[in-house]
Amino acid sequence: MLRTHYISELRPGLSGEVSIAGWVDRVKSVGRFRFVWVRDRSGIAQVTISKNQAELFEKASELKLHDFIMVKGIVLEKPVAKIGVEIEPREIRILSRAESPLPLEVSGHVESNLATRLDWRPIDLRNPRNMAILKIQATLVRGMQEYLDSNGFIQVFTPCLIGAGSEGGAELFEVDYFGEKAYLRQDPQLHRQLLMVAGLDRIYDLGPSWRAEPSHTPRHLCEYRACAVELSFIEDERDVMKVEEELVVAGIKRVVEECEKELKLLEVELDIPKTPFPILKFPEVYEILEDLGKKIPYGDDLDREAEKLLAGYVKENYDHDFFFVDYFPYRVKPFYVMKVDGTDWARSIDLIGKGLELSSGGQREHRYERIIEQIREKGLNLEDFKWFVEHFRYGAPPHGGFAIGIERLTMVILDLENIREATPFPRTPERLLP
Repeated sequence: MLRTHYISELRPGLSGEVSIAGWVDRVKSVGRFRFVWVRDRSGIAQVTISKNQAELFEKASELKLHDFIMVKGIVLEKPVAKIGVEIEPREIRILSRAESPLPLEVSGHVESNLATRLDWRPIDLRNPRNMAILKIQATLVRGMQEYLDSNGFIQVFTPCLIGAGSEGGAELFEVDYFGEKAYLRQDPQLHRQLLMVAGLDRIYDLGPSWRAEPSHTPRHLCEYRACAVELSFIEDERDVMKVEEELVVAGIKRVVEECEKELKLLEVELDIPKTPFPILKFPEVYEILEDLGKKIPYGDDLDREAEKLLAGYVKENYDHDFFFVDYFPYRVKPFYVMKVDGTDWARSIDLIGKGLELSSGGQREHRYERIIEQIREKGLNLEDFKWFVEHFRYGAPPHGGFAIGIERLTMVILDLENIREATPFPRTPERLLP
């Protein structure tokens, strides 16, 4: 390997020779010295070259911004570098040359517009702030996975190619599957439920989903990742909410504990949310919104403005950034949700963070006859869902779950202005490359 250490692993006076590898962040000559700042994904180091090291001194003069290099040398015991550790080099090897000028500015706060940045995304991600977002996201997901693993959940991988939509909608990307129509999944929802029928009991799936929505808002993606969770033998949707809030807290707690440097770089003060999260329920939600100056017809769904108003209400009354909305109108929800007997409401929940919907979930209908009835009530073709429904004839436990968007959760905890910053290569109606 060309490197023995990441830069963050180096300490002043580390014994022996070390090798680092990364790109040239800056070059400066002062009197008898040349200074080369080398950056890798973990941090920055100053390479100090004396004029007495004639060959290396000359090679340093050839270096340009973002050349990829390897440096072998000694970590100084008493560095004078103000940023990072200081290395006295024994060898400098140029691995790859960078053309000049760069297609966009990547040092400090990015000034290029987002479209240009995304056109040159690999270069854009060399900016420490942009790289910090992805590091935090990885830590967030790891914290969530560790919570699930330690609480008896089994990781599974459900199909990305499906033969029919899970919700009967038109927001599907069609693909050719050996001459037949197939679709990219909207959500691994129905397959997760079938794993409950199988008796797996507690599962989670981390993977992509797609929605063919022509949405150009700063909070929508055509391809997104979700942590989808399903669990059996629940009493009702409150058991699902408890798992989801604990999952979110576990992920954020891990970020707070491990990403101090990245949060500081992004100028984000992140607190671990307190539990339990507040719960707002229909139909009382309509009354709250009316008091806030927004009237929504009885039985209608929430819109974006309503979610933001409720977020302000929760912040003022509960001092919380996260809350659940429960008991959604049954008529606006998919066929697989459980209806509250004798009412117009469903055991369906949304998690909202800082005014943005992060997930949908709740208790599913597990009784075969009820599922058939609800498919018909929704005006759907039973034949389209026979592949799913028939398995429930042979018994299924009470179950529920949710799917929380990874990019949206990242966006919320870091106060990002655009969800496209929360994924390396966003897919939107106007962007399929790089």
